[in-house]
Amino acid sequence: MHKDMDALLRGLAGREDRVVALQSALTACPALGPDNGGDGEEAKAALITQWLEACGITDILRVDAPDSRVSSGQRPNLVARIPGRKKRTLWLFGHMDVVPPGDLSAWVSDPWQVRREGDLLYGRGVEDNQQAVTSMLLLAEELRQRGVTPELSLGLVFMADEETGSAYGLEHILKTAPELFSADDLYIVPDSGSRRGDVIEVAEKGQLWLKVRTTGVQCHASTPHKGRNAFLAGADMALACHNGLRSAFGDTNTLFSPPTSTFVPGKHEGNVPNINTVPGSDVFYVDCRLLPQVDPEAVLDKVRALAAEVEQNHGVQIAISVVQRQAASYIAGTSPVITALSAAIARVYGIEARTLGIGGATVAAQLRQRGLAAAVWSCLAGTCHQPNESSSITATIKDAQVFTHILMNPAHV
Repeated sequence: MHKDMDALLRGLAGREDRVVALQSALTACPALGPDNGGDGEEAKAALITQWLEACGITDILRVDAPDSRVSSGQRPNLVARIPGRKKRTLWLFGHMDVVPPGDLSAWVSDPWQVRREGDLLYGRGVEDNQQAVTSMLLLAEELRQRGVTPELSLGLVFMADEETGSAYGLEHILKTAPELFSADDLYIVPDSGSRRGDVIEVAEKGQLWLKVRTTGVQCHASTPHKGRNAFLAGADMALACHNGLRSAFGDTNTLFSPPTSTFVPGKHEGNVPNINTVPGSDVFYVDCRLLPQVDPEAVLDKVRALAAEVEQNHGVQIAISVVQRQAASYIAGTSPVITALSAAIARVYGIEARTLGIGGATVAAQLRQRGLAAAVWSCLAGTCHQPNESSSITATIKDAQVFTHILMNPAHV
């Protein structure tokens, strides 16, 4: 078995050109969900399926989610499996969808065409989450080309819709095919990490996204006394959320960075198109990221209390609605997947990994909520969603080698 693992590690070390080829093809196949102005992930799923079949993988399951907003009528999810000597499975998760490139003038080159500079590849999606997808495909190809049967079984999940909530992605898989996953299996989501590869994410803050609609009375801006300025009242409400919620929920937890809950008024909808009208309606949103000890119902109660004060001060009405809500999630630092991952990171990257929590969200939360101990790890530059997003060829290969150590070394589990 050690001979097989050494052969796999050596083979992966020489796959730089393959990384470039895979990333180039993936990037040139934009997978934007309909919420992001695209037609979904069908073309990219077909590409990945073709690669899997070409290297001899026959156990490929489609778990599609119906979605009439895309031309294919479905959002594709792929589950590919390679049997090992043991039924126990190492599961790796990569999402196929990406976010829009944003301001094209901020890009040095075409975001949909990979540009290489030394060890770095630039393009939309190369890090988020195509580095993971590429590492997963490299490992699968190497196993099949060398005819190696791994000690653990390998499960590869390529998901849709991660960037806009995962209702058509992993959430759909977990609802319709829960029998795929066992509590004894190992789960790694390569969708967050650090430049050194020394950070394993074991916890995520809870999410609570709020829509705040203020209703006043529209009037001419030259006679503001005849109306109730919904924008002005909404601005007061935004400040009340920013200051009042931080004050009310100031607990800290050093596992996270930042170590507090955060309350960020962000998106603001347009109100009136002209300058000389006092708006009678105004809408903004608040992104709350809550430490595990913070009760989201208590946050909602506080927001409603703040709204009542603003209503009284401005003579308006304020409606609060929940746009998205997800409970905080965490796993113990002594979980088998953490033990195995830490040992593999030490062997490949030569560093001691540490655990932490994040305010962002990955699909690990959905796995954890079903009692599946999922760790989040990768060696990433942290450029996701930015112009000139980048990914390291070396890190892509080394990540695949980390997964190889876990797959071939069950003694560490």
